[in-house]
Amino acid sequence: MLPATPHAEGLRIAVRVTPRASRDAIEGVAADAAGRPELRVRITAAPVDGSANTAVIALLAKALDVPRRDTSLLSGTTARSKQLLVKGDPAVLSARLATLVGA
Repeated sequence: MLPATPHAEGLRIAVRVTPRASRDAIEGVAADAAGRPELRVRITAAPVDGSANTAVIALLAKALDVPRRDTSLLSGTTARSKQLLVKGDPAVLSARLATLVGA
């Protein structure tokens, strides 16, 4: 199951971030404590002054082949679990996400 739901402007993606990792990478999908799927993302940036959020947005935008300006943080500014909005056609974005995580 993908960690994404259609949104009026595109696709809402649930993300679990691991900051200060050895490399930037999208690790795949795993369930959170409540059993909901989350996209696991590792980034090298530290969670200081929003740099980790910026790195997550840049990594996800590049992976989904959308402009960075079309990717934004909906919730979770200071938390590891975040909700991101990727603007565009939800069907196309879902297909790209499925290919990315091997679903």
